Amino acid sequence: MILKIINSVLILFAVFMGFKQGIAMISGKPEMTEMFGKWGFDKTGLMINGAVTILASVMILFPKTFVWGNFLMAAGILLIICLQLLNKDLKGAMIELPFLCLNLLIIYLQHPLKS
Repeated sequence: MILKIINSVLILFAVFMGFKQGIAMISGKPEMTEMFGKWGFDKTGLMINGAVTILASVMILFPKTFVWGNFLMAAGILLIICLQLLNKDLKGAMIELPFLCLNLLIIYLQHPLKS
């Protein structure tokens, strides 16, 4: 029971962070535009990436799409990590690593409402 509560809190945190980052990408916040701009993402690419991030966040909430939502979220984080490493920005890649591990941990613990 305690494990399900902890997992629920982790899921809500991941959904909140994903939704927040997705909104920041769609609205074109200067930090997001600057970060993704150095990798060649234009405004449209950034908006699409933000929409996928929001979609993945919402998918995590439902047991039937739980794994796919986590997979999409982890893939987006892994993309950012790879692009950071491509620019030899180890600090930036390390900042993203806990979020990748969070998605993997949530998958391991499974959806708390799964029967």
